[in-house]
Amino acid sequence: MDANSETTKLSSDPSEAQSLEHQRGTGSIRLVLVAAGAASLSGLMLGYEIGITSGVLLQLRGLLSLSCREQELLVSSYLLGALLVCLAGGHILDRYGRRCSLLLSAALVIGGSVLLVAATSLIALTLGRVIVGMGTSLSGTGACLYIAEISPTERRGLLVTLYEFMLVVGVMLGFGCSYAFATLPHGWTYTFGLVIVPALLQISVLVFLPPSPRFLVSRGKVEQARMVLARLRGGVQEHVEKELTDISTGLKEESEHSFLEVFSTKANLRSRLLTGVTLVFLQQATGQPNILSYASPLLRSVGFDSDAAATLASTGFGVVKVVGTIPAVLLVDSVGPKSFLCGGAVAMGVSLAALGALTLQSHTNLTSLCKSHTGLNHTHAPWDLNGTAVGLERGGVYSTELPYQWVGEESRRTAGDDEGALESIGGGTYGGGSALLKWASLISLLLYVAAFSVSLGPMVYVVLSEIFPMGIRGRAVSVVSAVNWATNLVISMTFLTLTEKIGVANMMFLYAAMSFVLLAFVIFCVPENKGRTLEEISKELAKK
Repeated sequence: MDANSETTKLSSDPSEAQSLEHQRGTGSIRLVLVAAGAASLSGLMLGYEIGITSGVLLQLRGLLSLSCREQELLVSSYLLGALLVCLAGGHILDRYGRRCSLLLSAALVIGGSVLLVAATSLIALTLGRVIVGMGTSLSGTGACLYIAEISPTERRGLLVTLYEFMLVVGVMLGFGCSYAFATLPHGWTYTFGLVIVPALLQISVLVFLPPSPRFLVSRGKVEQARMVLARLRGGVQEHVEKELTDISTGLKEESEHSFLEVFSTKANLRSRLLTGVTLVFLQQATGQPNILSYASPLLRSVGFDSDAAATLASTGFGVVKVVGTIPAVLLVDSVGPKSFLCGGAVAMGVSLAALGALTLQSHTNLTSLCKSHTGLNHTHAPWDLNGTAVGLERGGVYSTELPYQWVGEESRRTAGDDEGALESIGGGTYGGGSALLKWASLISLLLYVAAFSVSLGPMVYVVLSEIFPMGIRGRAVSVVSAVNWATNLVISMTFLTLTEKIGVANMMFLYAAMSFVLLAFVIFCVPENKGRTLEEISKELAKK
């Protein structure tokens, strides 16, 4: 018995029909919320992996005696995996669908995390980070598409922003977990392994959820798409048929455009693409990926006198990102993305300039930023991440003593008090800067992260969703996303090397200058789209 015949039989009893309609509506809303929540776990995993980078790096650089290049490799390997999948992800999403892609990406995250937990070498760690990067990148794109395609029009914006909110929550959890395990032996293995939990949860829920109706229509499975839409929309036939027609129309419009058309002068598409590419380039060139990826080492260098203290201070970045995202989501429609971008660029520039001046005053140099402050370690000898270092002076091959790196930080600090070995490392001021400079540096960093979170973080993607016409939007955004990941990769791979050449303070001044370049670009090149429809925006941009 189908929904129409059942409704006809109940037409003589309006109250019973209304009750049935209410039950269907409640069930469909619940299904949409569960599907959106499961997909948004991808944002949580992506944010978590971003958040743990600096804290884990602080632990591993001492354990493995990592050089600056090796630290850059470990940080950027995650971004390399994300870039690789970004280049091929569109084909995977289109061929296998959003839901299957999310299942695949969760499996990649689990596989990469298991490799990281079991790693016994830098090569294994790097490979594990590449695999996790591939998984989170694919899931990020697939999750946003899946949420948008299963959500009703009136709730689509809210549900899609759930992904961004989960992402910043993930960043906060990443910093928090890095701190929680900072002083434990093998603490980094717990930090890497925790992401397996949301990945397993996502898989266990997704297997019971329907595919995207848009994907089903694109594969010619119209009847199956109609059944899925009936479940998602409460069985209201006219709504289902209208949405099905809209999906078919949109797919037909997209099929009329080729990929190369993105680079053509037709409808000013090349200029629009250049605007999007420049915007994501400046999003990365203002230093956000490096501030997050190297947050704990940077804070360690300006006076936080232990790994745990630096990691705890960097946890504030995650909290600030969550708090900063809330007004951006609530006020974007009334204030407009351009105003947020301009205000954020000014605040970022000022806070970075202040941080540069403070860093200059505290005499921070690369040695104090790039190398471990926990004293000499013994990883110059052959080492095993799951065992003890070979040939330690304190006990030889069969020593029952823990390697120096695994002794609690408080014990190490106490043992070194008489010698004062931890007061200065290589000429850099370690723990010797004044408390005022230390806390002023932290406040400057927090203001910078807050300004980014309320402006460049969410607003860039709002602009990208508005400046491209519907028929070619997906292809254009994929190009911009590839540039975004590539820029992030290059900047993260060169941060410590550049800092070695020009100093931490000059790097902050450079990022501050790029923030003001961003301000000028937004003022002169980014359109004001507040209160205008997508059709109006596209029509005006096509004339320029």
